[in-house]
Amino acid sequence: MKQKIGFIGLGIMGSAMAANIAGAGYPLTVYNRTAGKTLDLEKLGVQVAKTPKALTAESDVVILMLTDHEAVDNVLWGPEAAVEAVTPNKTIINMSTVSPMYTRDLKKRLSSSGACFIDAPVSGTKRPAEDGTLLILAGGNEQEVQKHTPLFETMAKKVIYCGEAGQGSMMKMTINLLLGVMMEGVSETLNFGKMGGLTEDAIFDVIFSGPLNCGLYQAKENMIRNMDFPTQFPLKHMTKDLKFVVDTAYETGAAVPAAHTMLHLYRLGVGQEWGDLDIAAIHKLIDFLSQTRKGGSY
Repeated sequence: MKQKIGFIGLGIMGSAMAANIAGAGYPLTVYNRTAGKTLDLEKLGVQVAKTPKALTAESDVVILMLTDHEAVDNVLWGPEAAVEAVTPNKTIINMSTVSPMYTRDLKKRLSSSGACFIDAPVSGTKRPAEDGTLLILAGGNEQEVQKHTPLFETMAKKVIYCGEAGQGSMMKMTINLLLGVMMEGVSETLNFGKMGGLTEDAIFDVIFSGPLNCGLYQAKENMIRNMDFPTQFPLKHMTKDLKFVVDTAYETGAAVPAAHTMLHLYRLGVGQEWGDLDIAAIHKLIDFLSQTRKGGSY
């Protein structure tokens, strides 16, 4: 018999991930602070809990897919707290994007419950979440990760074991640093070339015809061409993650000069109230800075 799954957090990613779990035949209960986000899942026969505590009591495995540290803490230790129903036979899987330091502390705080803890953030955006083709970056006891791999595979095309708890979050920070740099890099490249008289068509043709071609640039091409950025991964979330990168680098001693620059730029984008747009809106910021500079100031 399949484990009973509880899923907390039905945002852009979480709603699609939960639907895939239900579609694979797992008994599923969900909770979301905004109740309206449960309606589509209810049509699939998914149960809805009124509180995190009630969801945890009904579930063998509790998955958290939340925005940040504060949201995770609120679900676990806030009103009607999930931890009040955590017992040694349960598993808590945090798939939220949080810092490695927070993840290690989270494991420590949950240890008194005796429950298994896995950190398993994902690499991918809205479309892979819908298609069940995410990458899961798992940290924790390796045998427990293997035990839960069939569950993970309802949401992902691959599960990558990264080490002890906290290392899943470390891998998430690592790959998101590259994502942030690549997205800004192609935006800066396009803007530089166009301001030098090249056409957007020609620049994209060169990128797509050589070794610099990649799925990320193809996925964001139409957004950049149309200057329209429907959200797959919000720019404000990349900004949050880059702050985690910079903070983690301070702890480890890693040199991250590009991360500091990227954090500054993405924060500028949030300051222009573009935080809810897709990360490709960093192109909008680079264009804005160029136009501002042409006007005589930054």
